[in-house]
Amino acid sequence: MSFLDRHNPPRSCFRARLNDFNQPVRGIFLMKFNKKLIAGAILAATASFTLSAQAEGVNKITGAGSSFAYPIISKWASEYKTEKGVEVNYQSVGSGAGIKQIIAKTVDFGASDDPMTVADLEKNGLTQWPLIMGGIVPVANIPGSKQGEFVISGPVLADIMMGKITKWNDPALEKLNPGKKLPNMQITVVHRSDASGTTAIFTNYLSKVSPEWKEKVGEGKTVNWLSKGNLGGKGNEGVASYTDRIKGAIGYVEYAYALQNKLPYMDMINSAGKRVAPTMENFGAAAANADWKSAPAFRVVLTDQPGDDSWPITGSTFAIVHTNPENPGNVKAVLDFFKWSMEHGQKAAEELHYIPIPANVAKLIETSWSENIKLK
Repeated sequence: MSFLDRHNPPRSCFRARLNDFNQPVRGIFLMKFNKKLIAGAILAATASFTLSAQAEGVNKITGAGSSFAYPIISKWASEYKTEKGVEVNYQSVGSGAGIKQIIAKTVDFGASDDPMTVADLEKNGLTQWPLIMGGIVPVANIPGSKQGEFVISGPVLADIMMGKITKWNDPALEKLNPGKKLPNMQITVVHRSDASGTTAIFTNYLSKVSPEWKEKVGEGKTVNWLSKGNLGGKGNEGVASYTDRIKGAIGYVEYAYALQNKLPYMDMINSAGKRVAPTMENFGAAAANADWKSAPAFRVVLTDQPGDDSWPITGSTFAIVHTNPENPGNVKAVLDFFKWSMEHGQKAAEELHYIPIPANVAKLIETSWSENIKLK
């Protein structure tokens, strides 16, 4: 029996539909709530596992990994240093590199958008938990276009990424966008050059909606991109930069990067056949299906979720630490930081368009810390 199975808080908030105002998940995911009440709920939920405000003698911790989560971890780190005096040095190097570094014990925590398997966690003496949830969006440099002006479906997106569709005025794109003028312009595919959790989420989605993609390309942190003339950029930052500079380019980035770089994102057709925009509400609709309690090691994939409002490429970032650390004080400081982020980081998460961790999931996370991490 896993540690999660031994602790069973109420499951109703994970099963709830977002249109039910009586369920707490609506307040959390749609942000239509009394801020003071939610803050109090989170504080109560996180009280089950007490950590010191600052681990004794530790004034700096290091982390590396996900560029998907870099904007919010960076924001939390800045606020945490101001409030607690502890520096959090986090490097946006990609999920694959983050996993390698935490395994090699060169950082105090890793961060990955592609959750590790239970077997790999046990093999390397690690544990993981979700930090944040957010959306990945297709971004396209179509001259003169606006954010959300065009729409794309999963199968058509897969065909573009495989190089089967090479021009923006392809009939498949014109059919999805009636009345819109699409240019007779070559499409340049921009993807991640590093081992990327964002790529893992993106290719997991494409594998679900395109049997040909699943057979010929598959999913993972790195894949063999089949389109001719494709370009690889390092991190979400690199993909955003290339897409912004190359006319006709299409890429995929975490939503905050699209907004920060003013990249025209595309709406999508979801699993219910509905056109949806990348919004907090629609990321939350996909996240509402997450059943963290029943998932060993919190392994939950949020792509292609059911529901009229669900954004189809939604994912989570996971923090990873050693269960029997050589420097327990440093890991205690890591847990202090992430406990603080669950209690006080809601506003920053919302500002950067992430979905915060719900209060009852925060309680599950802290229970997992107390059961799996040896700090003495």
